[in-house]
Amino acid sequence: MIRCRSINTGSKRSLPLRDQVRDPVCLRQLSWEETKSRHPALPGRHQHQVRSSSALEGCQVFCHVNVTDSDCNALLNLKEYAEKNFSKPGCTFNWKLSRQSAASDKCSCSKPAITGKTANAMKHAPLAERLRPKTIAEMVGQKHLLDPGRPLNVAFESKEPHSMILWGPPGTGKTTFARLMADGFNAEFIALSAVLSGVKDIREAIAHARFMQDSARRRTILFVDEVHRFNKNQQDAFLPHVESGLVTFVGATTENPSFEVNNALLSRATVYVLYPLQHDELFVLLERALVQEFAHLKITEAAKDILIASADGDARRLLNALEIAASAADVKMRDEIDTGLLGEVLAEGTRRFDQGGDYFYDQISALHKSVRGSDPNASLYWFVRMLDGGADPRYLARRIIRMATEDIGLADPRALRLALDAAETYERLGSPEGELALAEAIIYIACAAKSNAVYVAYNEARAFVSKDKTRDVPNHLRNAPTALMKELGYAKHYRYAHDEPEAFAAGETYLPDGMPLQEWYRPTTRGLEGKIGEKLAWLKQLDEKAQKKTGR
Repeated sequence: MIRCRSINTGSKRSLPLRDQVRDPVCLRQLSWEETKSRHPALPGRHQHQVRSSSALEGCQVFCHVNVTDSDCNALLNLKEYAEKNFSKPGCTFNWKLSRQSAASDKCSCSKPAITGKTANAMKHAPLAERLRPKTIAEMVGQKHLLDPGRPLNVAFESKEPHSMILWGPPGTGKTTFARLMADGFNAEFIALSAVLSGVKDIREAIAHARFMQDSARRRTILFVDEVHRFNKNQQDAFLPHVESGLVTFVGATTENPSFEVNNALLSRATVYVLYPLQHDELFVLLERALVQEFAHLKITEAAKDILIASADGDARRLLNALEIAASAADVKMRDEIDTGLLGEVLAEGTRRFDQGGDYFYDQISALHKSVRGSDPNASLYWFVRMLDGGADPRYLARRIIRMATEDIGLADPRALRLALDAAETYERLGSPEGELALAEAIIYIACAAKSNAVYVAYNEARAFVSKDKTRDVPNHLRNAPTALMKELGYAKHYRYAHDEPEAFAAGETYLPDGMPLQEWYRPTTRGLEGKIGEKLAWLKQLDEKAQKKTGR
């Protein structure tokens, strides 16, 4: 065991944590793999717990090394490596050597023992953490990125990491891949969580990366989980260091980077999309977990299907569910996991749904497009999916009203009335009874005749007005409630339509003077709009006849 502590020679007291610097060795016990990857010169068979050396000059570093006989030959390498890389100006190293017989050493060089706090931490770590892949070959899923010839596989083979943003739902391997990058590229790995970190933490990470570059010529991979939670200023703090190559930036996000990540950072990183794991991929992961961790348990095929279905493409959710089921089986002294046991211990599964996130808007988009495509079954499916995921039925009611106006319009005006009635019914009844009224409205508008003529006409009129100049209201259309207004000609020559034949003032104009005629509303031949189109065509003929008589 290697234990080092640094003290100020003047005060003879251990330095407080805040005064210690982040050296290449961490202020925690390292696993064997981490230790060897970070400090390949370290000898031996044991865990290395090292307190970082002082940032102050004039210090002494006391190191106690517990080695076996076979390690003694490597001690010189350790001393040379430590004194070369960890010492500060004026610092001296004091070494103490304790021998341990090889007979009592039960570990081997290939598989060092993990004891003490590290062993306890591993024992109590979640199953997903214990089974986290150690190599790219152990990764499950994401074949479009990791298969031979694919982008990330090429990066590993070339040993040339590049900055990237990993975008995908939870449990698809974003964090695992970032850690494997550090191992595969023999790089320092710094992990930040945007939920817990700020600009101060970013600066400390950059300082540590610069120290590693200067002292050990070691590159740094800076992993930022939930990067979309950083604000613009925090994201900007990475830019110069990504640009200079001081750090290889790896961001992980469940939100669309186009909306949540600064354009400047996006331009310096490649975006890779990670997809939910498929059934066969989750099956491989499940079998691996059973073999490595729960070989004493049997599991029925039906139970496997339930676990995989409940995972919904999330590897972490699958392993957590399996661990809960296995613990329950052990407590109940059962040697088999079946559907009955899963029903007792597992919560009802929920589908991927992120209120206000990409999944939310993707699903409402699917619902709207299904209604527009006149597919009542698909419309009902997406409607129920959103309810199942926790969407507010009032929000869905508002969307149904929008669909009725945008995609049905005057082809079937009853659709809007039915949508409004459904929203009112839900307000009176609430869930779950009121949801049936919304489902009725969904099915009706999906089956109704479709027309977006009103929607198109409205948008064209808005576009015209936004670009057109301000035009006066013609005098004959103005209101004339006073004698002065009548003297000014307001409402003069206005033709009251109800006094005209067919209640239509043929030849009359209602647009501003000098404005060209417009035909924004072009009714379709579907539903009621077919009748509306015939009516407008007939009125147009009356206008043309009147204009011929007046010579206008």
